[in-house]
Amino acid sequence: MNSFLTPFKESFLFKIILAIVLFFYSLITSAQIAENSAIFKILKSKDSIIFERAFNKCELKKLEPIIAQNFEFYHDLAGIQNRETFINAIKNNICKAPATFTRKLVKNSLEVFELKNNGKLYGAIQRGQHDFYNTENKNTKKTGTAKFTHLWILEDHTWKLKRVLSFDHKEATE
Repeated sequence: MNSFLTPFKESFLFKIILAIVLFFYSLITSAQIAENSAIFKILKSKDSIIFERAFNKCELKKLEPIIAQNFEFYHDLAGIQNRETFINAIKNNICKAPATFTRKLVKNSLEVFELKNNGKLYGAIQRGQHDFYNTENKNTKKTGTAKFTHLWILEDHTWKLKRVLSFDHKEATE
């Protein structure tokens, strides 16, 4: 006696539908990690060190320990920078007039995706969107927006920022 599914098992359409379902299932199961996970919270705090502490408050001593020695920064308008050039650019440009330029993470834009090798965590991709502001005469105005992607690598159980993509910079429309 044939089972109920026998005609479907031999159907080309059934196989296509099954493949599509499995594809979408794989996307769901490998999606970003939860915002309440330890890794998400750690990397969000690292984002805060980069931007709130170093970029907004010019506390560069907070930045240096989390930047990998072989760091690379790719900016769609300013080109490529290595670790030294990146830190010096913040120091000599942004920090020449502290509290003039600020960056704010766009609410709910941050996403984190784990990177594993044979089931062992070795890094993460963090992406999001941020807005930039300029303050003059105590008036703060949004000047632009951009997207970013960070590659974080675990080095000796410490998260290090290894690669940055900063792109889709646009002037503010407000």
